[in-house]
Amino acid sequence: MGPEHVAYGMRASYGLPYVTPDLVAAWERGTTTPSGPELTALAGVLWCSPGELIGAPRTLREHRVSRGLAQEDIARTVGLELLAYQRMEEADEWRGNDRQSVALADTLELSLRDFITVTGRDAKLAELLRSAVTTRWQAYVRPVGKMIPLDRRLLEDVLQEMHTEYQGQMVATLSWSGGSAAADAEDSGRDFLDRIVDHFWAMLQRSTY
Repeated sequence: MGPEHVAYGMRASYGLPYVTPDLVAAWERGTTTPSGPELTALAGVLWCSPGELIGAPRTLREHRVSRGLAQEDIARTVGLELLAYQRMEEADEWRGNDRQSVALADTLELSLRDFITVTGRDAKLAELLRSAVTTRWQAYVRPVGKMIPLDRRLLEDVLQEMHTEYQGQMVATLSWSGGSAAADAEDSGRDFLDRIVDHFWAMLQRSTY
């Protein structure tokens, strides 16, 4: 279905008279993004769910839209004033308390990883994990566990494995001092730290299967 047909369907069936083929084409190119009502209408015209158009949701807004929920639905369910929730979503910065956070996770059916991302805790998690692999991992079991409710033994195993892997790369830089192998090991260590949150979730997934 071309942009002309999509635009016509959104105008005729969903009462969005301003939608033009050029606007639809801009959505396709990714130069602009549809609003919540526009995305719902677009999904209706294309006979799919909003979630299928979004792909893997990352932001608070994307998770809400992928579930077909209005801002009012989320605000009411988690116990927030509508305006307060709207501001959080626009800023992509969740500031709810623990009870509201649990309600948000339940309403949006968030995985543990998505919950950490949506509530803006990725940066703090990365900071803790970098410290765990570069110093004594044992000292970070409790701080990480406070942020992420996991079985303590499982968390210990994952942090220890990450620490061992990173320290092994650092030892390699000393063993191959000055050579290309040392440079490669150093690059690998830097990449490990840069992508440490991804490594954490990957190791956690492997450990639970």
